[in-house]
Amino acid sequence: MHFDGRTQRALREAGLETDEIAAISDRVADLVDADAAALRAFFAGDGPVYSDMELAHSTAETQEHPTADVDLFTHGSDLRGYLSLDGWGVPVEDGRVLTTADAGNGTGDDTGNGAGDGAGDGAGDGSGGDAGTDDHEGVPTLVELTLGDTINGRIRFSRDREAV
Repeated sequence: MHFDGRTQRALREAGLETDEIAAISDRVADLVDADAAALRAFFAGDGPVYSDMELAHSTAETQEHPTADVDLFTHGSDLRGYLSLDGWGVPVEDGRVLTTADAGNGTGDDTGNGAGDGAGDGAGDGSGGDAGTDDHEGVPTLVELTLGDTINGRIRFSRDREAV
């Protein structure tokens, strides 16, 4: 089970049985796996990726990354991995799909994941909304990764400069 002891106790006190709590825990793991697959698909695409990352050597609001690759793994409710950009990399502490496009017509479709304003402490605490709680239909067009040391924050990525 992926809930800590206090959470399990609170869920039992709220009236859920152990089997129900286990089913919810399994569903959380399934949703994290779906988010990881969608994020992998996004970064597997060809062409540059754009981000709202602040870089010490750039004054631009939007960064262009000619190459990007992500290696992700999941365990229960955790999504972790490593992001490689233009010859350097950073640990991934969490991630979610913010918007998708219908594969047939390319129109935006908000996934309802609470994109927020990107503010937060970047500690991977999930305070920026539902971290990928919807099943993904269509192609991810805007994603957000919580990046670890050297960045320590939530960064948005898109294949479209204007979408960042």
